[in-house]
Amino acid sequence: MRNEVCQLLSDALASLVSQGVVPSAPDVPVQVERARKAGHGDFASNLAMVLAKRAGLKPRDLAEQLCAQLPLSGLLSRAEVAGPGFINLFLAPDAYQRLPDEIRARGESYGTSDVGARQRVMVEFVSANPTGPLHVGHGRGAAYGDALARVLCAAGYDAVSEYYINDAGRQMDILALSVWLRYLELCGEAITFPGAAYQGDYVFDIAATLHREEAEQYRPDTGTLFDSLPDNDDQALDALISRCQELLGQAGFSRVHRLARDTLVEDIRADLARFGVEYQTWYSERSLIDSGAVQRAVDELKQGDFLYQRDDAWWFRSSDFSDEKDRVVLRANGNHTYFATDIAYHRDKLARGFDHIINIWGADHHGYIKRVKASLSALGLEQEDLTVLLVQFAVLYRGGQKVAMSTRSGEFVTLRELREEVGRDAARFFYALRKPDQHMDFDLDLAKSQSSDNPVYYVQYAHARICSVFRQLEEKGIAVKLADADHSLLVESREMDLLQKLSRYPEVIEAAARSYEPHQVAYYLRELANDFHTYYNAHPFIAAKPQLRLARLSLIDATRQVLANALALLGVTAPQRM
Repeated sequence: MRNEVCQLLSDALASLVSQGVVPSAPDVPVQVERARKAGHGDFASNLAMVLAKRAGLKPRDLAEQLCAQLPLSGLLSRAEVAGPGFINLFLAPDAYQRLPDEIRARGESYGTSDVGARQRVMVEFVSANPTGPLHVGHGRGAAYGDALARVLCAAGYDAVSEYYINDAGRQMDILALSVWLRYLELCGEAITFPGAAYQGDYVFDIAATLHREEAEQYRPDTGTLFDSLPDNDDQALDALISRCQELLGQAGFSRVHRLARDTLVEDIRADLARFGVEYQTWYSERSLIDSGAVQRAVDELKQGDFLYQRDDAWWFRSSDFSDEKDRVVLRANGNHTYFATDIAYHRDKLARGFDHIINIWGADHHGYIKRVKASLSALGLEQEDLTVLLVQFAVLYRGGQKVAMSTRSGEFVTLRELREEVGRDAARFFYALRKPDQHMDFDLDLAKSQSSDNPVYYVQYAHARICSVFRQLEEKGIAVKLADADHSLLVESREMDLLQKLSRYPEVIEAAARSYEPHQVAYYLRELANDFHTYYNAHPFIAAKPQLRLARLSLIDATRQVLANALALLGVTAPQRM
């Protein structure tokens, strides 16, 4: 409705421009917003106050002329000028009552729009290193990123989801080493397993696969493997990696490396799919290196004098772009840093023709934003084409006690464990209830409870409750033809509240898309469910007179449709029974 009201006001302004009252078409958008106080109409606009100076008129006088030029419409009953020049717009009595028919006609498409004008947007999220299973922190980023992509698509953007596989670099070498050492144990070797290597059971599982498929092919003489290692844990790991590569040779090390990578990537892919998250693209970091894209980006930065050499390493002049210090892109040993591959990756994203790219990162990456944006500027690209959204870690509570987590030790709650304990729907809805950059306490006991205190249960129960009404009608042999409903009978205050709430849904989607805030949909769902439950408890449906019953059934069926549509944007199911 808001867009329709906005168009009427735009037409009124165009009329005044054609009459010379306003000298030229304004470069400010015509906006209306929901009235905040009862008695101030349904919508309000400050357009006259914005344009009064240009028109050489007092704001109230211009507001009066705008009201007079409003086209005749069945949508509006009247317009009034208030205060210093606000325009209050009142909808016709039947404007809301026509809504159930519209919702029924549009079905799953109700609430969608074309405000995004098919702009191509990439949403990259999760992108966890394939060095272990996804944990609950990744789950929050997954729920947020997937919901954001869905909301953007609903608002008319051409949104694409991408997972960036960090399958190159030291952490993958550590994983390969960890698997190989566990493999040696399975071969009967006595191994002093490094505390800084990956410890989880998944490492044993991959090692067992290697042993099952290759027997003892990768069991060389390891008598000196642990001799004279540095005391420093990181240096010791690097030494072990080098010795592993020597003992296995390039082909053998690549075999272990590839098995570990493929196993965990497939595990991640399956885990996210069970969480309701599907990506259009899985993009490999290794492919950037193998294709020469990283080297080309580095060479271009050198040519632009954005790199300099110090201590045999190459440094990017990120401090010239307000970063706190310069950053290494090529180490003294000639290896690329993660930053170098990220430069090439973001260059590649924009080269693929996206109008805008969105990165969803953990909050610990806050300091990384400036240097990535700096690299875009250095490559002649626009920083504004990249938006970085940060997600805080989720803290789990069970029985009132905080659940401890650690990634390297393997002692963490995985996303799979969370899903199995509380269910996919509860996990996704709970994640969606907070702005991603806000701290989140996840109460596992609440998420599993079947009570009105549990927000996802409360919302889903509203949908199931409506479905139950129609099942009862069928069981009683009462035929229902919603197209024949007379919605003018919907005059009770709770009915009008529910109708108004349904009318807001398209605005919620648009606002959520523009601000990258899918949690607005979750907030809306809680409010809609509350309005429905209040209405349901106050008014009879099946026992009402036939005409009134049909009108009320049409209203709650429209409510059911909107509940289902909004839940789908969050990746949450709309059950028919609970």
